[in-house]
Amino acid sequence: MSGHSKWHSIKHKKAAQDAKRGKMFTKIIREISVAARIGGGEPETNPRLRKAIADAKAINMPADNIKKAIMKGTGQLEGVSYEEVAYEGYGPGGVAIYVEVMSDNKNRTVSELRHIFSKNGGNIGESGCVAWMFNRKGYIVVERSKASEDDLLEIVTEAGAEDLREDGSNYEIFTPPEDYEKVVESLKNNSVEIAASNLGYIPQNYIKLEGKQAQQLLRLMEELEDHDDVQNVWANFDIDEEEIAKYSS
Repeated sequence: MSGHSKWHSIKHKKAAQDAKRGKMFTKIIREISVAARIGGGEPETNPRLRKAIADAKAINMPADNIKKAIMKGTGQLEGVSYEEVAYEGYGPGGVAIYVEVMSDNKNRTVSELRHIFSKNGGNIGESGCVAWMFNRKGYIVVERSKASEDDLLEIVTEAGAEDLREDGSNYEIFTPPEDYEKVVESLKNNSVEIAASNLGYIPQNYIKLEGKQAQQLLRLMEELEDHDDVQNVWANFDIDEEEIAKYSS
C-alpha cells in the first residue's frame, strides 16, 4: 500500500482549487503553448496538445485563453518562449524525485529548486541519476468505492491497460503511453469517475517512509509542485494513506 494514489488524488482535487487562483491556468497555458510549438496547433494530430486542451477544459479555462496559448505556441501570436527541462534528485530517505519544468530562465529555476530541495532534506543530483528508476506510462486513479474490481478490470483491459492494482482506498491503472487516452475515454464512456489521471513517469519500486521523514518528503513534494515553473513531480515514495491524510489536514 504505497499511498501513491492517495497523493495523486489529493493533488487532483487541489488543482481545482488552484485553478481559482490562476496558478493552474498558468501551468496548463504553458503546456498548451509548448505542445503546439513541438507538435503543431491541431489537436486531432497532436495527442499532447489534445490532452492539454482536455485538462484546460476540466478547470473551466475560457476557450479564448486556449486559442491564444495555441497561437503563441505556433508563432501566430508573440509570447514568451519556454524551454522544457527535467531535474532529478533525492528526497528524505533517499527517495528518487523526477521534476518536469517549463522555464524561460533555467538559471533562476534551478537555483530556486535547489533551495526547495535543500531546506526539505533533499538535493538535486546529476542528469540521469534517477531517471532510470522510472518508466513512461499512463496512470489513472479510481476510488475503490466507485467501481467493482472485476468490472473495472474488464473495462480497462479491453481498452489496452497493462495492469490494475489495489492501493489502499484506490485502484491504480497503468497503461502504455499510446493507450492512455483510449483507457481514459473507455472509463468515461462506462461512467466510471476518475480521481486522477496523467501521462508521466511511474516508479519501478518504492521506498518506505514513516514519521518525520514522511512528513518532510510530503512537504518537499508540495513545495516543488507549487513552484510556478514546475509542471509535474514524480517520486518513488511509499507512505501510508493515514500519514498522507495527516499531512494534508
